[in-house]
Amino acid sequence: MNRFIPNPTPCGRSRREFLCQVGGGFAGLALIDLLSRDGLLAKTPVANAPGSPLAAKKPHFATKAKHVVFLFMNGAPSQVDTFDPKPELDKYHGKPYTGKTKVGSNGRPIGLLMKSPFEFKKHGKSGLPISSLFPHTSKFADDLCVIRSLHTDTAAHAGGCLQMNTGTPLIGKPSMGSWLSYGLGTENNSLPSFVVMIDPRGGPIGSASNWSAGFMPAAYQGTLFRGQGSPLLDLATPAGVTPKQQRESLDLLKTLNEEHQKTRPGESELAARIESYELAFRMQREATDVVDLSKEDEKTREMYGLNDKLTSDFGRKCLITRRLLEKGVRFIQLYSGGGHIEDTWDGHNDCIGNHKLHAGETDKPIAALMSDLKRTGLWDETVIVWGGEFGRTPTSEGVGKPGRDHNPFGFSMWLAGAGVKGGQAIGATDELGFNAVEKPFHTSDLHATILHLMGLDHEQLTYFYAGMNQRLTGVRGEVIGEVMV
Repeated sequence: MNRFIPNPTPCGRSRREFLCQVGGGFAGLALIDLLSRDGLLAKTPVANAPGSPLAAKKPHFATKAKHVVFLFMNGAPSQVDTFDPKPELDKYHGKPYTGKTKVGSNGRPIGLLMKSPFEFKKHGKSGLPISSLFPHTSKFADDLCVIRSLHTDTAAHAGGCLQMNTGTPLIGKPSMGSWLSYGLGTENNSLPSFVVMIDPRGGPIGSASNWSAGFMPAAYQGTLFRGQGSPLLDLATPAGVTPKQQRESLDLLKTLNEEHQKTRPGESELAARIESYELAFRMQREATDVVDLSKEDEKTREMYGLNDKLTSDFGRKCLITRRLLEKGVRFIQLYSGGGHIEDTWDGHNDCIGNHKLHAGETDKPIAALMSDLKRTGLWDETVIVWGGEFGRTPTSEGVGKPGRDHNPFGFSMWLAGAGVKGGQAIGATDELGFNAVEKPFHTSDLHATILHLMGLDHEQLTYFYAGMNQRLTGVRGEVIGEVMV
C-alpha cells in the first residue's frame, strides 16, 4: 500500500524529505572539490596534484615564507648612490684613484673619484641611511635589511645577470625560481609557479637563460607575463570554438601525447609540454583576470602610480605581483630596465640622470607593493629581494663625466618581509666603496639565505645531473645568519 504524501513535490518526496536530502548533498559537493584538488576525481590533471612535477612539497624545516618577489634592477645600481653612503668620497672628490683595485671594464676610460650627488638621510627608528633617490621606499627603512658587502665573479652584464639568477655566469643552469618550484612545488592550480615580467624597453642580456630551468624538467622554468592585454600570446580560445570542443580536443591530444611519451620516459620537455596545454587551458580565465586592473579603485591606482607616465609600467607590474601572490604564485621576478646602457641602470654616460630616471620609475610602486602586502597579510609570507647583477665604481668614467663603470667587488642589495630582520645594514665596503671588506658575502651566500628563508637547506636541495648532485649554490654558500629575525 502506497504511503500518502501530503503536498507531494514533483520528485515524489515530501518537502521535509526533499530539504533533508538536498541539505545532505551539500557536504558531498565539498568532498568532491577536495578529491578533485587531490587529482583523485579530476579527468583533467591539476598542476599541484600528486605525481605532477609541481606537486606541493614540504620545506626542509618550518618557515612562514611561501613566496619570493625579486625586484631585479637590471644594469647594476650604484651602491654609493643608493644604500652605501661614503663620506670619504666628498673629501677625495675630483682626485685620481691610487688604490690597487682594477678599474675600467672592457677598456672603458677611467676618470676621477666622484662623490654622490644624492643626499643620504637616516630613516625610521633604526636610522638606516638611504639615498634621496628613494623617498617612498625609505618610509620602510625599519623593514629593510641592507647587505652592503656582496661580491660576484664577473663584471660583464650577461654573466652577472646569470650568476645572480642561476648561481653561475654560464648558460644552462636552473634559475632560483626554478629551484624553488622544484623544491616546494606550487600552491595554485591555474597559474604558473614562476612568473617573470620584463621591462618594455627589453629584457636582460641573456634573455630567457635568466629564468630557464636548465637541466631540470621544463615544467620548472619561468613563464614570461606581459603587463597589458593578454598576459600570454595565443592564450585566448579561437573564435567559434566552444569550451566543450576545446576540452575534447585537449583530452584527445593528451591521450596521443601520453602514448607517445611511453616510449620516451626520460624526455622532460615532452612531459612539460603535455602539462603546459592543461595549464594554459586553466589559465585562460585566471591569468587574464590577474592582469585586468580595470576594477581597481582610484586610490589603489594612485598609490601604485598607474596614472603617471613615469611610474605606470612598473606600477602595473607591482600591482599584478600583489594579485599573483594572492593566487599563490611561488616566485615572481620584476625587471626594471631593459635593452642596453641608459635604458637600464647601466649609468656609464650619466649615472646621475640615469639613476634619477630608474629610481623615479620604481620607488613609488615598490613602496605601494610593500604597503599592500602589509595590509593584506601577505607580508609575513613573502620575501622581497631588491638589487642588480653587481655594483658601480666610486670613480667617474672619464674626466668631468658623471658616469660610473662596473664594480663586482663590493655592492649592495636589500631583503625584506618574511623572516627578515629589518632596520639594519650588514657588512661594509672600504672607505671609498670599491671592495667588500667587512663580512664579505658572495652571491651564493645570498642564494643560500633566500632558500633558508623559504625553509630549504641549500645543501640538501639537490638535483642529480651529469653524475653529481647539483645545487643552486654550487660548492659554496653560507646562510647569512644576521639577516634572520
